[in-house]
Amino acid sequence: MRKGVAILTVAGLLGTVTTAAAAADTKSPVQDSLNALVSQEKFPAALAWVGDRGGSTSLVAGSARLDRRVPVPRDGRVRAGSNTKTFTAVVVLQLVAEGRVELDAPIEKYLPGLVRGEGIDGHAITVRQLLQHTSGLPNYTAYIGVENFEDVQHEFFQPHDLLAAALAHPAEFAPGTKWEYSNTNYLLAGLLIERVTGRPVQEQITHRVIEKAGLRDTYWPQPGDQTIQGPHPHGYALANSTGTKVVDATEMDPSWGGAAGQLISTPSDLARVDRALLEGKLLPPAQLAEMRKTVDAPLFPGWQYGLGLFRVPLSCGGVYWGHGGDIDGYETRGGATEDGRSVGLAVTALPGTFGDPEKAAKAVLSAVDTAFCS
Repeated sequence: MRKGVAILTVAGLLGTVTTAAAAADTKSPVQDSLNALVSQEKFPAALAWVGDRGGSTSLVAGSARLDRRVPVPRDGRVRAGSNTKTFTAVVVLQLVAEGRVELDAPIEKYLPGLVRGEGIDGHAITVRQLLQHTSGLPNYTAYIGVENFEDVQHEFFQPHDLLAAALAHPAEFAPGTKWEYSNTNYLLAGLLIERVTGRPVQEQITHRVIEKAGLRDTYWPQPGDQTIQGPHPHGYALANSTGTKVVDATEMDPSWGGAAGQLISTPSDLARVDRALLEGKLLPPAQLAEMRKTVDAPLFPGWQYGLGLFRVPLSCGGVYWGHGGDIDGYETRGGATEDGRSVGLAVTALPGTFGDPEKAAKAVLSAVDTAFCS
């Protein structure tokens, strides 16, 4: 019942704000879709950035806070969640291009003795399988209590503790036999980067991807930093698995995300990094081609997964390449197309925080599709 009260509160607070935001902008299908994410799906706020070779626009709807009306900062910073995986995959593939990593070598070659468990052997899992989620490794996030957000909101996690939580459970399937999303794959990719370069993964991502792509508002929070620096909307999450209480999730320790999900970014930066990637600014042609070799990824109809990238079909024809991220308080979606269009979209709660999760998730994807196709 308390969840129902929260929904009414969001609708009552944001209805006027959404109308004001719509009035301030030229009416557009993209603005309409953001308004609907707030008014119909009950997300506190929605932000979008849409660009092509002719220019760009930034749109918002809702309120930056639930407790009072606060304008949503255009292109505000949000927790980027699993978009981090694209950055991590790019660094690994740069190391492949430099001859320092072999894509089809076993992870045992780089992290000897580390990947062991019931049905798990680092000799049998390749670097490619880690990046493509075909390793069969159990997902550590299923075993560290993140479903009870309030209990872990301010807890610091070490990467090797996260790995131990995963490897205490049996393999999901034999390597290379199917696709299943697992954050453990990218936790190991981050450890691989550190072993090969002798430097922290956050430093390598910053120098090799963020700076190279010219991103201005993307950064890896330093250990202990639970804030979001710069203009940002607040994010909201269910306090626990009972789904009866919503809490402010803006400040949290993101260490459990690591190389799989720790970055902070903006809709425009997330769109720009995918654009830079497709334009060949981050990888040589051979490694970009490997990144775009896909397998079926049945999260949604027609989706496929490469190495740190989803290939997503568009209703207007063609596809976009991107990733997306879910972390308590924020969901981000978007990517770039071959013809130069790029989209970044964020909402300030995970689908299901204030309503039906499947309906809300589909509405977010529909808004991204609208931004690409309108």
